[in-house]
Amino acid sequence: MGKRIIQQARGKGSLTYRVRKKAFTRKISYPMASGEAKIIQLEHSPAHSAPLARVQIGKDVFFTPAFSGAYVEQKISIGNQDTNEGNILHLKDIPQGTSIFNIERNPGDGGKMIRTAGSSAMLTKKLDSGIVVTMPNRKELILHPECRATIGIVAGDGRILKPFMTAGRKYHKMKARNKLWPRTSAVKVNVVDHPFGSGRGKRPKPKIAQRNASPGQKVGHLRPRRTGWQK
Repeated sequence: MGKRIIQQARGKGSLTYRVRKKAFTRKISYPMASGEAKIIQLEHSPAHSAPLARVQIGKDVFFTPAFSGAYVEQKISIGNQDTNEGNILHLKDIPQGTSIFNIERNPGDGGKMIRTAGSSAMLTKKLDSGIVVTMPNRKELILHPECRATIGIVAGDGRILKPFMTAGRKYHKMKARNKLWPRTSAVKVNVVDHPFGSGRGKRPKPKIAQRNASPGQKVGHLRPRRTGWQK
C-alpha cells in the first residue's frame, strides 16, 4: 500500500510539517511611541535568519531585526527626521536612494517585508499616489507614505556563505522551522508512492499535471506556459 506524497502530507498540516511555536517567541513590531530609543540586547532567534535587537523606548520594549553595525547601548530615534542607520521613520520622511528594511505593508502593522539577513530595499520615487520602493528582485511597490521602515541593511550578511559542515547542524537548523529536509527526489521512491516513482531505468515521464487532477496526481508543472530548456 502506498503512502501520501509530500504535497499531500504538507497540505494536511500534521505536526511533521508544522512550525514549532517555541521558535517564534519573539515578535517583530514597531512601537506606537516616538522619540529616542536604546538597544538593550542583541538576541538570537531560531525562527529568524537575522539577529534581533531588543529596543527600549520609555517603558515599552519591542523587537526588530538588527541593522548592520548595531551594538548594545546604541541610541536610535523613532519618528524623527534623522536619517542615520537604525532609525525608524515614515516613508515620506526618508530621502530617495536610501536603503531600508522591515517595511510596513500597511501603516501600523509593525513591518512585514525585507527582514532576511543581509537584505535591503531602496526608496526610489515619491509620487502623488504613494512611495515607490524597489525590492531586491527589482520589483517596484507603491506603499502608503505613513508606512514605517528602518534605515540601513539587515545584519547577518554572508550568512549563507558559511557551510553547515555536518548534516546534524543542517538537521537542527531546518527542524527549528520545520522545513522539509532532507528532500527525497520523486523518481527515487517506489512507483506506489509517487506518480514519478520507479521509472524503470529513470525514463522521464510527462511532468504536466491536469488542472482537475486529484491531490495525489497533481505533481510537476501545473498549466505551464512552456517547458524545457529555453534556446
